[in-house]
Parts: sequence; structure tokens; C-alpha cells
Amino acid sequence: MRNVFGPRQRTSANGFAVCFLVIVTAASCASHAPAPSGPPPISVATAKVTRGNISTYVSFDGQISPNFQTTLSTAEAGTIASVDVTEGQFVSRGEVLATLDTSQLQAELKANAATVRQNQAELVHSDVAAPVASQQYDSAISTARQNLEAALNSVHSSESLLVSDELTQAADRTLESEGYVSTSTYEQAQAAYVAQRAAVHDASQAVTAAQASLKTALVDTNQRQEDQATIAASQATLAAGEANVELLQAEIAQSSIVAPFDGQVTERLLDPGAFAGANTAILEIAQSSTVYVVANVPDIDLPYVKVGKAVTFTSSSLPGRTFAGNVFDVNTTPTSGTLSYRVRLAQPNPGLVLRGGMLVELTTVVARHTHTLLVPSAAVVAGAGGAHVFTIENGKAKSLPVRVDLQTDTLVEVHGKGIAAGEKVITSQPTGLQDGSTIAGPPPAAPGKHTVAVSK
Repeated sequence: MRNVFGPRQRTSANGFAVCFLVIVTAASCASHAPAPSGPPPISVATAKVTRGNISTYVSFDGQISPNFQTTLSTAEAGTIASVDVTEGQFVSRGEVLATLDTSQLQAELKANAATVRQNQAELVHSDVAAPVASQQYDSAISTARQNLEAALNSVHSSESLLVSDELTQAADRTLESEGYVSTSTYEQAQAAYVAQRAAVHDASQAVTAAQASLKTALVDTNQRQEDQATIAASQATLAAGEANVELLQAEIAQSSIVAPFDGQVTERLLDPGAFAGANTAILEIAQSSTVYVVANVPDIDLPYVKVGKAVTFTSSSLPGRTFAGNVFDVNTTPTSGTLSYRVRLAQPNPGLVLRGGMLVELTTVVARHTHTLLVPSAAVVAGAGGAHVFTIENGKAKSLPVRVDLQTDTLVEVHGKGIAAGEKVITSQPTGLQDGSTIAGPPPAAPGKHTVAVSK
């Protein structure tokens, strides 16, 4: 705890009265007083021991900081088209505060949107045509296979008939040579055999043609893959176009400044017509309905400042007003280059009387004792044997040892045997005052003269 008698220590006490005795006597009385024997009596000032409350405090300098404060800019570069607010104006979250000229971006957006619509139409056509073509490919393969199967069957039938006709021809030739059948019958059998050979040949040609047709149909199915590749390419082109549209829309949106929170415009840095580069500050806004009271606390005083601790603060900018709050947070690491720790109060700010940057002095109680014995600081004498106070007993000074506890710049809490509330202690320390010294008392009042007791 810092020296309580330092320039920043504060005091709170009650129940204390100081009496100053001023002795007024007639000059003629002095001339008739008997000559004193021994050391002359010592005139002193006294005060009563009181019972009350005493507190010691520690104080810090601080500053008001808005709850939110930010400088607003745009992610895009361009000429400022409008600034719709001015300094001191209150704004709402989501409100548009300023915009850039987006005419070129709007034109690019329009062109890209048209390209996207064209890509969508092409993709729809491909999506519709591809299944139809695929069906046609499947039908052609099926037909070719059926034709091939029919041709093979025809070959088998023709070959069977050819074998039969060949046997018939051979038999008729033998029978004709033996005279059992006529020559015409043999010639008919021979003609049927020749015709069947031709039929076999034709059936074989039909098989070859059917095989060729099937091969062609199978080759045509490769087009189905090409169709799918065309669809995939159309989808990619469409996605790229849609991405360009979204990018332009984002750039247009980022060409406007929107209030990120409810607050007040504290600074307007650029006006319409000015060119603003990307991230160039245009406006500054702050929210002060709640503010932070920020102070740096030396590490020696940190034990007295905990989260939730009651704190009062004042500002020379608001004379006569005292604000009360509680510690909101205490930083766990010291401020760079110091042994001080940042402490903050989150303070409601009705009427916005606490403004950002305002300097304040914060005070918090270090210790508080109630219903304890208090004497003026001037009454406590420090000696080699410890602290003591002087009381007056039977007109003489009496030294009483005391244990000193809490101290302020005007009061000291004391404990000791023989000291009680209401008892007078000597608050002046004239030369020669010691245990047993005779203390001057007020003489009898003479006509026209009186003793005045002044209380404070």
C-alpha cells in the first residue's frame, strides 16, 4: 500500500472534534500573579479522542474509452459518390453511411449476368438432348444385335437345308443313273442344291453386315461420353460466370459503408468527389452508451484491485460529480515497457456525459475500520520506543503508548491501554513537552475579561 500521507491519499472519517483553547487574560492580572516556581506551565492545543470510521484509499489516473470505436473504409477504390452523415449524427446498425461510384461495376455485372443466362440455356439444351441421344444409342445397339442374331439363325437354317439338298442331289444322281428316277427329277434336285448354296452365301453376307452394324452402333456410344464432357464443360462455364457475377455483386456491396453498430459519427474525413483508395479512412464512429474506464495500476497496488471491486471516479471535466462502478477486468500481463497492469470498468453512460478521451481519477478502498478510536495525526508522537500520545491528568502531561493502525492525512487509528473516547489528547508539540510537564490551564475570568473556547 502506498504512503497514506502522499499527495494522492484520501480520507474518510467521522465523529472527530478538535478544541483549541485561547487564553485571554488582563494585563493587570498578570502583574498581580505570584512568581512561578520551577519550569513555567506549557500552553497546548488539545482535541478529543473520538470513535468512528476510518478508511484508506488508493487512487489512479485513468481515461474514458468508448465501448466500440472504429474507422470505416471500403475494400474497393473509387470516387466517393455520397456521404450521407455528418459529425455528431447518431446512426443505426446496418444504415448506409457512404457509397462509391459503382457505375462501371454495374455495367460489368449486367454483361456477366447476360453471359450467365446464355450459359444456363446451353446447359439446359445439353441436359435435354443428352438423354435422347443416349436412348438412340441404346436402341441402335439393340437393333444391331437383333439383326445379327437373325442373320446367324438364317445361316444355320440355310446350312441345314444345304446339307439336305446335297444329300437329295447325290441320291437322285444315283437313282437316275440306275433308271429309278427321271433325269428331270435329278436336275430339279441339283437346281435346289445350287439355290440353297446361294442362300447360305447370302445368309453369311447378312451376318457380316449385321456385325458391321453392331460395331458401328457400339462405336457411336462413345459419343455419349463426349456429350457428358460437353455438359460438364457447360456446367464449368456456367459456374465461372456465376462466380464472376457474385464477385461483382460483392465489389458493389463493398463500395458502400454500412454502420457496424449503433453509434455516433465522431469524424468525417472525406467528402463526395474525393477519390478513396482501398481501405482509406472515410468515417469514424463510436458507441458510448457504455464506456470503458481504463487505468494502469502499478503492480504494488494490484492486490487492491480485483475483478468486481467497487471503484469511484471523478473528472475535472465534470466538476461536482462522482461516478461509481466495479472493476470489469484486469489484464494478466503488464503494459509494454512498464510494471503497470491495465484495469477496466464497464460503465453505463446515460446521457453520454462520459466522452472518449476524458481524463478521470479513480479511487478504491484499501482498508476500512468501523467504530474505532481516532485521534488527529498531530497527536501521535513517534519515538524510539514506539508511538505515543499525550493526555492531561491533574494538570500534567501524561504519555500513553499506542499502537497505530490505519492512517490518513488527518487522522490516525490508535489502540492502547488508558485511552478512551472523549479523552483529550495534546495536538501541539511545544518545546519541552514531556511526560509530567505542567500544562497551563485557563486562569479565573476577570471583570471584562473571559476565556474563549473555539471548537472546530
